[in-house]
Amino acid sequence: MLQMIVTGLLCGALLGFVMQRGRFCLTGGFRDMYIVKDYRMFYALLIAIAVQSIGVYTLIQFGAIEFAAGEFSWVATIIGSFIFGIGIVFAGGCATGTWYRAGEGLLGSWIALFGYMFMSAVMKSGVLVPVDQSMKSVKISTNSIAESTGISVWVYIVVFMAIVLWLIVREWKKPKIAIPTMKPKRTGLSHLLFEKRWHPFFTALLVGGIAILAWPLSEATGRMAGLGITTPSANILQFLVSGNQEYINWGVFLVLGIFLGSFTAAKGSREFRFRMPDVKTGISSFIGGNLMGFGASLAGGCSIGNGLVMTAMMTWQGWVSLLFIILGTWAASYFVFVRPKNKKNTVVSDTTVTA
Repeated sequence: MLQMIVTGLLCGALLGFVMQRGRFCLTGGFRDMYIVKDYRMFYALLIAIAVQSIGVYTLIQFGAIEFAAGEFSWVATIIGSFIFGIGIVFAGGCATGTWYRAGEGLLGSWIALFGYMFMSAVMKSGVLVPVDQSMKSVKISTNSIAESTGISVWVYIVVFMAIVLWLIVREWKKPKIAIPTMKPKRTGLSHLLFEKRWHPFFTALLVGGIAILAWPLSEATGRMAGLGITTPSANILQFLVSGNQEYINWGVFLVLGIFLGSFTAAKGSREFRFRMPDVKTGISSFIGGNLMGFGASLAGGCSIGNGLVMTAMMTWQGWVSLLFIILGTWAASYFVFVRPKNKKNTVVSDTTVTA
């Protein structure tokens, strides 16, 4: 138990610290791809996937860890991921983003987090279990892309790495926009950790490294998986309600560690402060959290569990889920951001003509 607590909290704290300081927000990244054609955060995600894929399959190659891709519940993955993508826009952050923003004192994220935990628990052990099981019953026996095609997983990893490197080089060659910087108030390590702006690609390398670390640390406690947010979040609420210690595992301490790591980073960078949302934002956050919990449970993972981990493991579930999370984010972004702006511009234009 002590090993589970220490390693889970440590890994989670590292992830929470890095994501908070690097502003590693996949919701904003997916939204910006559609609205402002900014792909940097998406490329950062691809870097983290590539780093983790190389590291984890190297560990598997040497027998350090085990992994079974399992079956692919394609209907549940598609529908759940799309709903999850919608939910993260209303919640103002994905599953991990909600945890780390809660650590910054953002009370709207606390509201979203409760909705997320509640609906995840309902889907996994409540009245919606039949819905979850029914939709997951439509599946394909092989989830591994390599096993499905008969091509070594290393071929896919090498090709993917080449694509990522090409995207990085192309992005690096783009003209840079000069961003005014203030004179540093700190020096040395304090400046680097808490004041200096972190590049998304540097943050991605760290996230990928932490994702690799999670596998052996988790498997050492009997949990045969890497980073995961949805089930551990549900487990916290299930334990609080039932008192059943079977719900306590390495993943629970991982997500609690994310909160602690983010809080530490926010306090150190003087970004922590309690911020109360207005009523409209609070309601939106709660609805978004519930949609996230429903969608992630149905899809078998969130933007981290599927979008970062299962993609790195070269599974159909991971890549199909990532695609539909992005599509769901774009669909919600259109109705939340693009359409209202177009209506406002139309009204202003009509008023000008009338005048």
